[in-house]
Amino acid sequence: MGTPTHFEEDGLADGDGLTVGADGRVRCAWGAGSADYTEYHDREWGRPTEDDRWLFEKICLEGFQSGLSWLTILRKREHFRRAFADFDVRRVARFGEREVDRLLADAGIVRHRGKIASTINNAARARELVAAEGSLARYVWRFEPAAAARPKRLDRATLMTMSTTAESIALSKDLKKRGWSFVGPTTMYAFMQSAGVVNDHLQGCFCRPEVERERRAFARP
Repeated sequence: MGTPTHFEEDGLADGDGLTVGADGRVRCAWGAGSADYTEYHDREWGRPTEDDRWLFEKICLEGFQSGLSWLTILRKREHFRRAFADFDVRRVARFGEREVDRLLADAGIVRHRGKIASTINNAARARELVAAEGSLARYVWRFEPAAAARPKRLDRATLMTMSTTAESIALSKDLKKRGWSFVGPTTMYAFMQSAGVVNDHLQGCFCRPEVERERRAFARP
């Protein structure tokens, strides 16, 4: 969640994009921007998952993040979960005008009518997708890029050219055809980074080899 460009805008990706933390570990510079960023960078970002609820949450929060700092979303994340029934697609898909009014009055989330309506719509579309494909995870992982398509060495300069990829464009187009919204190719690439469909920890970051090991061991759905 949060593309390289978003972290750049937050002032968290300068120089070679790496920094040494107080714990002596070398990590992506944005991961040292705050305690919230460090926790997210070290424990979640890029770790592969096949949990459909988790994947749906990530897609929704990426949509809410559009135009905002990712740190804003991270700090509101628990409130988002309470407000959106823990991103249970069956429950969210049943939200009506009463729930929309409640959410628009909720200062704990991002109160944007279009993004709220999009989340409800996407929950209904997610139910259709699962019925057609078996699971959201099975569908998403079909868009994992081939190893040969990935940079041989991922440094900051390379990463900053990758706000979209052929795969994120394809994922975005297919979701839009299925009726999803707020799923543009930049948003989808940020989602793919977060969900571990790609490993975009920089060369030299202590998380990169950890994530690579997890991805090798991960059984694609």
